[in-house]
Amino acid sequence: MKRRVVVTGLGVVTSLGRAVETFWDRILRGDSGVGPITLFDVSGFRVQFAGEVPWNGEAENIASTKELRRLDRFTQFAMAAAADAVSDSGLDFSKEDPYRCGVVIGSGIGGLSEFETQHERLLHKGIDKVSPFTIPKLMVNSASGHVSSMHGIKGPNFAVATACASAANSIGEALRSIQYGDADMMVAGGSEAALTPMGLAGFQNMRALSFHADAPQQASRPFDMHRDGFVLAEGAGVVVLEELEHARARGARIYGELVGYGASGDAGHITQPDEEGRGAARAMSMALADAGLRGDQVQYVNAHGTSTPLGDKAETVAVKRVFGDHARRLAISSTKSQLGHTLGASGGIELVVCALTIARGVITPTINLENPDPDCDLDYTPNVARDAKVDVAMSNSFGFGGHNASLVLARLA
Repeated sequence: MKRRVVVTGLGVVTSLGRAVETFWDRILRGDSGVGPITLFDVSGFRVQFAGEVPWNGEAENIASTKELRRLDRFTQFAMAAAADAVSDSGLDFSKEDPYRCGVVIGSGIGGLSEFETQHERLLHKGIDKVSPFTIPKLMVNSASGHVSSMHGIKGPNFAVATACASAANSIGEALRSIQYGDADMMVAGGSEAALTPMGLAGFQNMRALSFHADAPQQASRPFDMHRDGFVLAEGAGVVVLEELEHARARGARIYGELVGYGASGDAGHITQPDEEGRGAARAMSMALADAGLRGDQVQYVNAHGTSTPLGDKAETVAVKRVFGDHARRLAISSTKSQLGHTLGASGGIELVVCALTIARGVITPTINLENPDPDCDLDYTPNVARDAKVDVAMSNSFGFGGHNASLVLARLA
């Protein structure tokens, strides 16, 4: 029999701030975290804006100055979000059996900045100038490894790399670890810091990004007729998952119960979604079946909603496949309209949004939705947050490679 699993801690690092309350307030106000890129010279790029995180590692209280030099930006984000989630949960891992606690932190790309820096050194300064910390800094599992060390966690510890589904898959696999008894507590989510010259050039040249240079804060416009691509962003989203009775025994605050997880593959184009939404629909249907819920019991869907012409349309088709007539009664929104697309971190950040939606009774908006696409004809909560009682929420994450993941979070009954 599967054990019940609840969410007891939340942590984010985003272009709208690190503190969860600040992030939530700005999300509800409809703020945008998109702006000019300052991390590097973008004068030669067609795209010069992104969802950049305001970040000073030395001031973020996650590691010493010396240790920070051994951490790529994406690992720093993960450690900060994890530290906040653990603090929010009230857990003291030093008082827990370390082998009953685990970490799963995903990333789509990992330490791209470190890769670029050391490649430049190799070419221009020679072999001996490549840092001995290169591999530990750039590897995708660096974040999960450092988070486990930071908190003394010795149970299941691994990373998931499924592009933009990485965080959602990580949380789903952490859920399984608790459900089937491998752990009692898991720190799970995703982190990404691919806002680098190589990252920007790669996404720009494959024409995945928005070119709304005249109005960057309006560039991410999911489900709008004039959407033309996503806005590249960085950040991290991490949650603490806990076996229900363990959480109750210590009097933990519970945001909701993670009741369902589904994953699938499109087995099609490496970057484009299945236009009929079959893979995405399969992940959603599996998550509902895993939760033991009908579609009409869901009130809210946090959409993958990247603002790409093909992706938003395919997700709309998929939602209709799964929910039927109830699709038109769902409230749906895209957090990426405000943050940009944080790639492998997005599912973690968006599950935080779902948790707060259930706990606070407010559905977050999809900003910049001014001219609805006739092919995207559902209720996407345009531009303004809405008060609503939500008992069941779904979070969708779909990634390059045809990876699809859906999570279902419910009010604890």
